[in-house]
Amino acid sequence: KNVRVVRPNLNTIDPADIGIKDGKFAQISADIPAEQAIEVFDGQGRMALPGAIDAHTHVGIYVPTYDDAPTESAAAASGGVTVVMPYVRTGSLYLNMGGSWTNFWQKLQENSEGRYYTDYAYHVSPIAGEQIAEMEYMLTACGAPNFGEVFMFYGLHGLHGRSDAQYKWLMLNEGDHYDLAHFDFICREAARLQEKYPDLAKYIQVSWHCETPEILRAYEAKIKQNPALSGLEAYSAARPPHSEAVAIQIVGALAHAAGLQQVNILHITSKEAMDATLLAREMYPDVHFGMETTAGHLLLDTNCSMGAYAKVNPPIRPPEHREYLWEKMLDGTIEWVITDHANCPEDMKLDADDPESVWKAKAGFGGSDYLLPSVFSEGIKRGMSPNRVAELLCWNPAQRFGLLNKGDIALGYDADLAIIDPDETWTIHAEESFSTQGYTPFEGIEVTGRVKSTFVRGNLVFDKGEIVGDMVGTY
Repeated sequence: KNVRVVRPNLNTIDPADIGIKDGKFAQISADIPAEQAIEVFDGQGRMALPGAIDAHTHVGIYVPTYDDAPTESAAAASGGVTVVMPYVRTGSLYLNMGGSWTNFWQKLQENSEGRYYTDYAYHVSPIAGEQIAEMEYMLTACGAPNFGEVFMFYGLHGLHGRSDAQYKWLMLNEGDHYDLAHFDFICREAARLQEKYPDLAKYIQVSWHCETPEILRAYEAKIKQNPALSGLEAYSAARPPHSEAVAIQIVGALAHAAGLQQVNILHITSKEAMDATLLAREMYPDVHFGMETTAGHLLLDTNCSMGAYAKVNPPIRPPEHREYLWEKMLDGTIEWVITDHANCPEDMKLDADDPESVWKAKAGFGGSDYLLPSVFSEGIKRGMSPNRVAELLCWNPAQRFGLLNKGDIALGYDADLAIIDPDETWTIHAEESFSTQGYTPFEGIEVTGRVKSTFVRGNLVFDKGEIVGDMVGTY
């Protein structure tokens, strides 16, 4: 009772009561009689948004999924996220398995069931050649129609820096080549599946991490020799914005040649990458380019005081790129916002002998707990409506990835709710997070708007600063 309902695709925020039955929204109206309810929760006049969907995370990358999912989904729930969608793959890290997807998928599900406070879904990236032939299995038997994150730099460049052992690290088979031809075959198989399954075609897509390995390799060697650059500024220069732009143009050409209808350009970080995507849209009108950015790239820049803790791929950029991303948020170009959450614990993140080195630090950091509060806070400050926040974090990712029972507060939808106090100002501190990471690059940032309670399909899982429910998340 007594909430202000924030729905996507509307311009109003309406006071109402919300009736929930069997995990679904059953009634939304003023003054539902309390005696009709088995249980009553007082919303205290706060805003009720649909649960946020963090559509790009990496649960299980540095910590095994079985152990990572409880803590990281608890952190997500504390920030009003009710669905997390990890990108996963075979090879080193994650489950440390190569070969066919069938055994990998079974083990992934076994390690996930009963371990999430939020609902969850997986995107799977074809790494080995044999997995391209299994994309149909992933679509039809596993319900995973988005293929990625296709890391375009993996063939020649490691996750954390240049590597000459990529094929061993990716656990590829004899004769496999992780290169442009492999990406071409992924696009062509996805296009074939779109034609074979027309009812699913709009959800069959390929998602891309756009960085060009040859440019990374050359620029990293060059920048390391430049004494004028250090820290996050040096790392951004070593993975320059035009590396993203070149890769995006390649994606457009591959998708167009294959007849693939949808691609997603993941975590856009720079003006060059944004403009390259807009240009590709003009060049290839037959391809729908989905566009996302991260909360990290909207809040942080190379002046971040946390230094190497903020290392991520693609890098945190200088301030002018962050401001350009906000322009494209406000004009509607960017379609959804994510965190790229990857719990990289502090004892793994930095090099023990050289903790200041951005080159030796591992890439990635968590942040699902700050997705909704940060976008709400900074968005409202810049003139964005709460309804638009609900579109970016709830409705748009639900529609893009086929979670059609989520993303809105409407009859028959899953009763996922984030109850937020829009006026509470607070400061981000890692010590208050449920994540086991132990730090956050967002340390000390002040935000206005705090999640007070989170419901997942009608189950109260977070309230008054505590996890109060069970791991009710389902695939």
